[in-house]
This record gives sequence, structure tokens and C-alpha cells, in this order.
Amino acid sequence: MASSKATTENLTRAGLNLIQQALSIYDSDLRCVRVNRPFKEMFDLPENLCTPGAHFSDTIRFLAERGEYGEVGDIDEFVTSRVEQARAFEAHYMERTRANGRTISIEGNPLPQGGWVTVYTDITAIKDQEKLLRARSAELSDQLLAHTERLSQTNRELAATNAALEEAKRQLTEMEARTRMTTEMMPAHIAHVDADGYYTYSNRRLSSIIPSRPSNILGLHLSQALGDFAYGKIRPYCDKARSGEASVFEFTDDESSRRIRVAFTPDQYDGDKRGVYILSMDVTEEAQARAALAQTHKRELAAQLTSGMAHDFANLLTIILGMQSRLARMVDDADAKELITATQAAARRGGTLLNRIAEMSGPREMRPKAVDLCGFMNDLKTLATPTLPEGVTLQTRCTGVDTPVLLDAGSLQDSLLNLILNAK
Repeated sequence: MASSKATTENLTRAGLNLIQQALSIYDSDLRCVRVNRPFKEMFDLPENLCTPGAHFSDTIRFLAERGEYGEVGDIDEFVTSRVEQARAFEAHYMERTRANGRTISIEGNPLPQGGWVTVYTDITAIKDQEKLLRARSAELSDQLLAHTERLSQTNRELAATNAALEEAKRQLTEMEARTRMTTEMMPAHIAHVDADGYYTYSNRRLSSIIPSRPSNILGLHLSQALGDFAYGKIRPYCDKARSGEASVFEFTDDESSRRIRVAFTPDQYDGDKRGVYILSMDVTEEAQARAALAQTHKRELAAQLTSGMAHDFANLLTIILGMQSRLARMVDDADAKELITATQAAARRGGTLLNRIAEMSGPREMRPKAVDLCGFMNDLKTLATPTLPEGVTLQTRCTGVDTPVLLDAGSLQDSLLNLILNAK
């Protein structure tokens, strides 16, 4: 890589030294970036003033002290004036006769990165030809000769202006290409339509927003580019934008099911008509995130409400358990005590469920333990029988299970009770 850079540097230096004009390039801080050999030879400059980093003011001072600009009263003031002119970085063209009698043209142009480049051309031969023409053409009027000289100078100035315009055109072309590349890389469709609804600009991203639509839509009408469904959705808002009212809205595309957000910005008046800038974005993921967030918020509210209700019902179950305990001490009948025991078990089970409801912020946790399956089925029958209508009986049978089974008794009991109650 270092060798390649060195080769490029040598080629550039050799090429600049081969051109006939003197050339100098200074950066935005007025420090030398590069000069060619004709520049050094034209002004007979020392090596230190032709080295990168040399300041422009030092070169002007050296030339002024040597008499390059003729008689100069205050050299410091002269140098300051030239430096201030240079800091303006304005394109210029001028011709002047040097102290040695040679005439040069000076063409300067600013650089887009800051600084400027100046080209010096020795036009002594051209001036000599003009003098010769005047001397040998006594029959020509002074007016015609003056006109010829002015025309010659004007042509040179026009050539310099054309070069500056060509450079400006090149820079504008590069800027346009960079701008278009940037817009075409954006995850959005940027477009402009005229007052009649025809596309005058597009960054060719419509197909990335609505997959079924084309990318090259310049010259197409909105209805052709978007299709009847999408055009029907945006038309009212586009009409408002033509009237000067900006707006933003969202719709779901019928074919792709994508959620599209569209922003309309009125263009400046073009006579009695107004165009519209349109920005379209695929916000499907954002819409899904908003919906999920809203659903989560609803669930949180429901959980808070359910938790409060569970707390109130737990208080009622506490009262029921207390009354059943007193009733068990007052009754000696075995059947009644069995029902009281079943009621207490159901109430305690209800309390356990309410505790879980009150803690429903997370997923339900399984709590398996060893359970006597036959005893479990008998308890289930005791709980379910009182809820059955008259004429309906529940029978359970437990065979072949002699050892405890590892399961979540509460969850299994809830599921079986739910089946029985729904089946009755």
C-alpha cells in the first residue's frame, strides 16, 4: 500500500511538472499543498517557499521585497491586504505585467474542500502579437484595435469562466449522485408528485414498502403506481396536501398486510398549482409492538383487578372456614361431619387458588408431590357430588395403583372438577 501511494505521488508530481503553466495549490489555512516546477521557475522562488506547509504570506513578502509588484510603500500592509483577498476564496481572473516585463494571466478557483488552486500563464507572446498588429495596421482605426484587444482578453476570461463552470457542474453532478445514493439506501420511499398527481421524483424504494408495486415510477400517476386500494386510502390526504395542509396517517395494505405510514408535505406554489412531497415507511413491526404493549397494559390492569377481587374472596373464605369449624364441633352425625370436612377442604382449596390468582403476574408454577391416588379420587367425589343435579350420580374407581403418584394434586383437582361441572 505504501509503495502504491509513493508511485501515485511520483506520477502526480511528474505530470504537474510537465504542463507549461505554473500551478500552485494552497489549503484553507493558506499553507502550500503543492506547486509544480514551472511555478518555482517563473517566480524564481527558493526551495523553502515551494515546500508543503509554507505559508502564503511568506511567499507574497518574498516577492514584494524583490520588486515583483513594483514599488510597494508599506510591505507589511501590502502583504496583509493580499492575504485578506486570498482568504475570500473567490474565483478570479486577471492579467498583469511583471517587473521583468513579462505579462502573465492569473486564474484562481476555490476548491470544495477549502483553499484554492491558481494557474499562471505567460501570455507575453500574445501581447506582443497584439502590439505587432497595432504597429503594422496603421490603416485600422484605434477603435477596432482596442475592440480586438478587449475581445481577446474577454475570450481568455470566458475560457477561465468556462473552466470554473465545468468544475462547478462536475461537483454538482457528484453531489446529486451522492444524494441519490443516500436516498436510495433509506428504508423509506421518498417521492414528489406534481399538481396532477404524476411522479416527478422517486428514490426507487416503493417496492420495498409495498412489495407488489414497481420501483421505476417516474411519469406514472399515483393510481398506476400504487394500485386502486392504496390510492383510495391516500387520495383524501393527498388532496389536502395540494390545498396546503400537511398530514400523516397509517393504513394496512390489502395485499401485503403491511402497516404503512405516509406523510404528505405541500410543495411551494408553482403558479396556481401545488405539488406534494410524499414519505412512506413500513411500520409493521412498530404497529405490532404498539399492539403488544397495549395488550400487556390491559393484562396488567386485569391482573390488578383480579388480584383485588381475590383478596376480597379470600376474606369470605376465611369466614366460611371459621363457621365450618364451629359447625363441626356442634354436630356429631358422621355424614354431616363428612360434608363439613369436604366443605372445609374445598374452601382451603379455594384459598389456595385465590392466592395463585393474587400472584398471577408470572406463569403458574407446578408443585408436584407424592399423592395417594385412591384417596384423591374419594376427595374429588366428595367435592363434586353436592354440585350434581338430582338423578345424577358420580362413581369413581381406583385399581392397580398401590403406590403414591407424583403429581400436582391442586391442578389435577381443578381440571377434573371443571370437566365434571361442565359435563353435568
